[in-house]
Amino acid sequence: METERAVTRVLVVDDEESQRTALAGNIKLWGYTVETAGDGEEALAKLESFEAHVIVTDLNMPRMTGQELLQRLRDRGDAPPVIVQTAYGGLETALEMVHKLGAFWFIDKPVDTLALRLLIERAVAQEKLAEHAERLERQLSNQGLLGEMVGSSSKMREVFSLIHQVSPSRAAVLITGESGTGKELAARAIHSLSPRRNGPFVALNCAAMPDSLMESELFGHEKGAFTGAVDRRAGCFELAQNGTVLLDEIGDMPIALQAKLLRVLEDSRVRRLGGKSEIQLDVRILAATNSPLDAAIREGRFREDLFYRLNVFPIPLPPLRERKDDLPALTAAVLSDLNSKHGTKVTDVAKDVLDRFRAYNWPGNVRELRNVMERAVILAGEGTILAVHLAAGFGGQVSLASSAPVAAPAAYGIGDELRIPVGSTIEQAERALIELTLEHTRHNKTRAAEVLGISQKTLFNKLKEYGAQTAGV
Repeated sequence: METERAVTRVLVVDDEESQRTALAGNIKLWGYTVETAGDGEEALAKLESFEAHVIVTDLNMPRMTGQELLQRLRDRGDAPPVIVQTAYGGLETALEMVHKLGAFWFIDKPVDTLALRLLIERAVAQEKLAEHAERLERQLSNQGLLGEMVGSSSKMREVFSLIHQVSPSRAAVLITGESGTGKELAARAIHSLSPRRNGPFVALNCAAMPDSLMESELFGHEKGAFTGAVDRRAGCFELAQNGTVLLDEIGDMPIALQAKLLRVLEDSRVRRLGGKSEIQLDVRILAATNSPLDAAIREGRFREDLFYRLNVFPIPLPPLRERKDDLPALTAAVLSDLNSKHGTKVTDVAKDVLDRFRAYNWPGNVRELRNVMERAVILAGEGTILAVHLAAGFGGQVSLASSAPVAAPAAYGIGDELRIPVGSTIEQAERALIELTLEHTRHNKTRAAEVLGISQKTLFNKLKEYGAQTAGV
């Protein structure tokens, strides 16, 4: 324990030399390595060569106060735990620094040495826990895991590397990729590895909201700002204060709203609809899109200046068809999650099923893979997922209802959508629709019959027919 303390470094910052020297002397007696600084500016200079694990700083100092020091450390994205000393009624300010600027805690002056010693021990423990978590995260990413993202292919290793590089900074990130590639998972990984990890993560889907509501969702509104505004409401930027905002499908944001968003990004201030004052923001911006924004810029649907503001650090996500080497790891991870969700005991995927997965191009990417496997897991219940557990016609296979070859893939479901490629038969489309409806009603046949507009008897006859076809394969 004493050896561990000796390599733990503490920086004491106080403009009063006698107090600074006395405090440093006590901390040295407790076994820590100590450096001192007379104000915030000197502290920043010392940190260039002295990598402190904990900082103990006074609040009121010349040149640069403790509050300004905290802000500078936060901006750099590498602040160790900071314990703030307060005096002369500075408690309210200290609490504000804890909640808004991320200080570890505060202690009254004159300092109670026992209380300070306990605070330093707790701060050191927190710092070491954070370092351990980051090391573990890096080890997992080297093994093909980062947050909820899975993949050890060269393309995914490159993505993981980019995420690790950009996470500690405040830079805006534009995540691009087809639908279902995991853009929100990448955004959450960036947030979880950033200094804002303890702050909120707020995601807004710009494509899933009427234009008339989007401005209020972004910026908030005051009571009476428009018809139906019966209460004051904070927008996503306010809700994400000291955290991260993800603007998903940013390319679908109305052009008129883009100018207002650009101003918020440039000024770091927001005004609620109907409000008279502006609110200072401390929010990191991430954006995502499934379609290239350069085409939208050429067509006048997206502002070029906003694009440059968001595209500071681009991260492109590869489609699943370009990283099929990740399929074994992906299916194993999805299986584990689905077993937990549904209480099933499916252990693996049959080799011929995995071969069919490799032969398929996955237009819906990882989201489609999950949907295909969710159906299969429910049908299998336990053991191994077999070809019979896949939807009829999956991957362009011959329909179970017919031995005749088809020229194109049969109908299949992705999420809550039914896709019917040219060449699908009426029987294939009907079966796919029934199976998709059953999935979304959690196999409640009464409810499924109501949704489909058929009688329960008709539905049962269809299912019996499908079961007979499957049994005859």
